[in-house]
Amino acid sequence: MFAIIKASGRQFRVEPGAIIAVDGHTGEAGAPVSFDQVLLVGKDAGDVLTGTPFVDGAVVVGVIDRTDKGKKVRVFKKKRRKQYRRTQGHRSLLTRVRITDIQA
Repeated sequence: MFAIIKASGRQFRVEPGAIIAVDGHTGEAGAPVSFDQVLLVGKDAGDVLTGTPFVDGAVVVGVIDRTDKGKKVRVFKKKRRKQYRRTQGHRSLLTRVRITDIQA
């Protein structure tokens, strides 16, 4: 069984046991998380449930594994012939979520 969910503005294909990195979720390690924006559910028998835009009553349940920082992103701005150069950077906070169950 698998599902396609929408979380933090992106789409993820998840299965029970999969680990995904989601932006913007906060919580302690071991706290439960549920995603109710399920776009598609594929069952083991080959049946597929699609939503318009979301599948009614479908929920993907997971547990927060840990919180990490993502890769460093450099932002460089420059204007030619004006002696203007600026460098900024950031690392986004990512929450690793282990998917435990798909309820459809």
